Amino acid sequence: MNILALDSCTEMCSTALLYDGKRYEQSELTQRGHSDLVLGMMDGLFEQSASTISDVDVLAFGRGPGSFTGVRVGVSVAQGIAFARDIPVVAISSLAAVAQKAANEIGAEYIAVAMDARMGEIYCAHYHYDGHVVNLLNQERVCAPDEFLPFNQVECVGVGSAWRVYETALKANFGDKVVRVEADYFPEACHVIRLAEIEILAGKLVSADQALPVYLRDNVAKKKAEQGG
Repeated sequence: MNILALDSCTEMCSTALLYDGKRYEQSELTQRGHSDLVLGMMDGLFEQSASTISDVDVLAFGRGPGSFTGVRVGVSVAQGIAFARDIPVVAISSLAAVAQKAANEIGAEYIAVAMDARMGEIYCAHYHYDGHVVNLLNQERVCAPDEFLPFNQVECVGVGSAWRVYETALKANFGDKVVRVEADYFPEACHVIRLAEIEILAGKLVSADQALPVYLRDNVAKKKAEQGG
């Protein structure tokens, strides 16, 4: 099955393509222009793989949480392509994608993901790597940094941008339970694909109209307006 994936939830904008069993990927750190960048990256993937959008069977996307604008861009692009091609979609948590990166790249087993949510808050969750994919241990949430605590007192790896922005608070919370920190880990489409493969095997495909964002912070639009953002 050929899978096209994208993630624009954070400043890491990325796309990936699993085509005929081979993986292609592109990514770039940027603060703006995610929509145009994602589309250009997709064109690059098709050129690299000598394929076209017609060869794609499933579209996987990062559904948040993350930047309000970035999440909207990802959902909009995913829906647009899925509607046009009449193909199913798989929505993947951006927090899970960060955890999967930690599992794939450094072999982390227990992973405490914390991403900067701005306004003095973080998006966070705990994951466990079973040797194939990461699994959510509790629930994704948005909270103050001092409310994110170790899971069952197990040793873990701390990953995500909040481990840099709120380093003091998070390290005070976790103490010696955090054995390593990777603050520059972002969700990436190549890890979205890995998680999507499991969802596809489980039959968790949905139609384009069900490609919905997850913000966690329900009043994000109101808060942005209040800040003049």
